[in-house]
Amino acid sequence: MGCCISRENNPEKQPKNNNSNPVVHHHQQTPASDVGGGGIVIVPSGVPAFAEFSFADLKAATNNFSSEFIVSESGEKAPNVVYKGHLKNQQWIAVKKFTKLAWPDPKQFAEEAWGVGKLRHSRLANLIGYCCDGDERLLVAEFMPNDTLAKHLFHCKGEKQTIEWAMRLRVALNVAEALDYCSSEGRPLYHDLNAYRVLFDENGDPRLSCFGLMKNSRDGRSYSTNLAYTPPEYHRNGKVTPESVIYSFGTILLDLLSGKHIPPSHALDMIRSKNLNLLMDSHLEGKFSTEEATVVVNLASLCLHNEPRERPNTKDLVSTLSPLNTNPDVASLVMLGVSKQEDAQATATPQRPLSPMGEACSRMDLTAIHQLLVMTHYREDEGTNELSFQEWTQQMRDMLEARKRGDHAFKDKDFKTAIDCYSQFINVGIMVSPTVYARRSLCYLMNDQADAALRDAMQAQCVHPDWPTAFYMQSVALAKLDMQKDAVDMLNEASCLEEKKQKVGRS
Repeated sequence: MGCCISRENNPEKQPKNNNSNPVVHHHQQTPASDVGGGGIVIVPSGVPAFAEFSFADLKAATNNFSSEFIVSESGEKAPNVVYKGHLKNQQWIAVKKFTKLAWPDPKQFAEEAWGVGKLRHSRLANLIGYCCDGDERLLVAEFMPNDTLAKHLFHCKGEKQTIEWAMRLRVALNVAEALDYCSSEGRPLYHDLNAYRVLFDENGDPRLSCFGLMKNSRDGRSYSTNLAYTPPEYHRNGKVTPESVIYSFGTILLDLLSGKHIPPSHALDMIRSKNLNLLMDSHLEGKFSTEEATVVVNLASLCLHNEPRERPNTKDLVSTLSPLNTNPDVASLVMLGVSKQEDAQATATPQRPLSPMGEACSRMDLTAIHQLLVMTHYREDEGTNELSFQEWTQQMRDMLEARKRGDHAFKDKDFKTAIDCYSQFINVGIMVSPTVYARRSLCYLMNDQADAALRDAMQAQCVHPDWPTAFYMQSVALAKLDMQKDAVDMLNEASCLEEKKQKVGRS
């Protein structure tokens, strides 16, 4: 079991103690100042030292990787799924499960995990272990119970509820400090930095997920979401650089400013026209400092500079944002508007009238959902892809032909063929389509594959964060997985988003 490599970049297979908790082997390069008596590593805030877990440990912690333990707001690209887990010592953990194809070389996986596992910082959701058992490849991190930045920014919880301005500034600074720490420790590359990677801990403090620090694996791109949000140089060479991480940080600043996931090119047009009010989140009207917002806008525009060498570095980010955080004594939970314990119970019915899609999802009427998806075609995909003329290659034509075959099969209710065709389209990776993910999600439901359906619905949400259909499909998949409370919550969020969209359309 495990992969056998020496501790100097080759950590041996770790023995386990009698209570099934891992025996920690401390990394050889721990600084002397971080080592207590007897060689015990002192880590900040009680974070466990990095260890290897057995597959049995993690299987038990996640109830055999039950679908009920899937963290639905992970933003991870399928098939890499994140689960929450509960160890015998009562510690909650987050477990990211890869396929063997993602990391075929166990030595490389273990070395990379140990490299990230050396990092310890209060601004990170720290990596606390890994498992490399046969074909299994898993990472273990601290569990963050208060959802993601994407959840709090993009997902409707009522007209009056939003993240207040001071909290948005705290998020920006904490992420900048996390990136600066990682850079200072020789880990400047972060893959697919976005609002789903920013997590909130039990105190409501924003932290950066450690999973993005792992080198890109074989099963996916470093930027798994909409191509319109990726650094321009990544289109040319497909490589993540420290400068491209800064670009991605700029997109997070746009998210914080606008409360929406808008393409950088559109935001930069607003910035150049000096139309700050058009860019800012309408929920913040009259509740933010124009001077502070101007500083953040200017920093975002620098981060999004087309020339990588013109972008600021991580120390510049911290020095610019630090003076804006003037109320450090206010608790993050208060700013975030959440309590330590959630008292709300799932209700049997949603909180507002439902649209035809909402009604169909509430009834779990897959036939009706199919008819509605056929009728809507691809009109929700507008604006989710920005492609140059050069990108319309033979590969693109073949990919669109695969989608066309999938559409014919979908319309004819040949759902297995549709899955195959849509998978061909998705796997090419040149173009992303929330509609294809939603259609394939329904195809999986028609074939009793609710786990796969949920992952596709989550991917549709990643591509199009405020699209109600993505949430509706998640609701149906969650209900199929007997996660009734989550299904009802997701149905309510979808309905709220749809209602908000209709109001905008009428105004």
